Amino acid sequence: MRPERLEDLVGQQELVGPQGLLRRFWEEGSLPSLLLWGPPGSGKTSLARMLAVHSKKRFRFLSAVDAGVKDVRAVIEEGNGLFKPLLFLDEIHRFNKAQQDSLLGAVESGQLTLIGATTENPSFGLNPALLSRCQLLILQPLGTDELHQLALKAVTQDAELRALGLELVESNALVRHAQGDARRMYNLLEWLAGSLAPENGVRRITDQAVLAVLPHFAVYHDRDGDQHYRLISALIKSIRGSDPQAAVYYLARLVSGGEDPVFIARRLVILASEDIGMANPQALLLASATLESVARIGYPEARIPLSQTTLYLSLSPKSNSAYLAIEAALEAVRLAEQQPPVPEALSNPVTKMQKDLGYGQGYQYSHEGPHHFVHQDFMPPSLRGRVFYQPAGNEREQAYQRWLQDHWPEYTLGSRDSG
Repeated sequence: MRPERLEDLVGQQELVGPQGLLRRFWEEGSLPSLLLWGPPGSGKTSLARMLAVHSKKRFRFLSAVDAGVKDVRAVIEEGNGLFKPLLFLDEIHRFNKAQQDSLLGAVESGQLTLIGATTENPSFGLNPALLSRCQLLILQPLGTDELHQLALKAVTQDAELRALGLELVESNALVRHAQGDARRMYNLLEWLAGSLAPENGVRRITDQAVLAVLPHFAVYHDRDGDQHYRLISALIKSIRGSDPQAAVYYLARLVSGGEDPVFIARRLVILASEDIGMANPQALLLASATLESVARIGYPEARIPLSQTTLYLSLSPKSNSAYLAIEAALEAVRLAEQQPPVPEALSNPVTKMQKDLGYGQGYQYSHEGPHHFVHQDFMPPSLRGRVFYQPAGNEREQAYQRWLQDHWPEYTLGSRDSG
């Protein structure tokens, strides 16, 4: 069912349509080295084969899963002849730096045309030198209409499926199971062809029939790849943006894909301090309890405390004042030419010599003052009046700000750094 012409390719119209970059390469007959980045079943291999045939280059296929430098060099040596090969290197991100470097000279000199395919973000898995020598093309997962079109084409044109009497009556469940992956959908069709009972010689594909044969729905998710980082980023940003509906949706995507619940819970703990912090200190307690809970119980029950905490954090007031405070203090420490000594009044006199040196002299025990507070200097003299923690505008921290203004008037709380 692989297409032989660009006109037969379903999907990727931004690349192969009238204004597409691949269309221009096709029409001009000039094919640079390419990197095709897209999810499984989006057409990377089909595109590479069509481009090789059209350019009249010798097509060579290698998979980085089991190929090595020796295999690459054998293809490069073919480039010394009359016909320059086109090397399609599948899963190119699995090559290490040395293996990727073995391609650089041949790609630069034109001994071969490289088409690398990857499901991973090339900026993570590929050397900058190789990236700079190739044109990056991004392929999208196939849409509902495109998958329906491919399924209809398969049951009407594939000889084996036609001989089995497959008839596509409904495709919603089939497309849903395919998850934008044409190869996966074709595999499902073959499975259905051998599983559906014929009625009057016809095996009818309906949504009910698909769900009866394929009751379990698996969401595509790569726990180590780009999808992993994009989904967790979407979850965190949705919680930070106080959108519980979007947050629990992205959580469901992660859970359905089998993401490690401990990983999700750890990110919620970080968010509870970084994005909520002083506005609602209870958030950190709940997130920490969730981390401990999901580590103990695992799936499927872990989804429930993860959902509870995700919703609670989404609906909680937000503040990043704790994050900004420590960052400002760390910056002050980093930029200081010399760190000032701790005031002697704050140093604990353990030995007689320390007492003789003045350790602890002048210190007033805070609990002996009214409301357990005694106004005294805690900052080194060179940092007095310096503000690192600035209360945010939420109700809880505004109460903190009023308290600070009453008890520490020397700090200018309108600015984080008054020094």
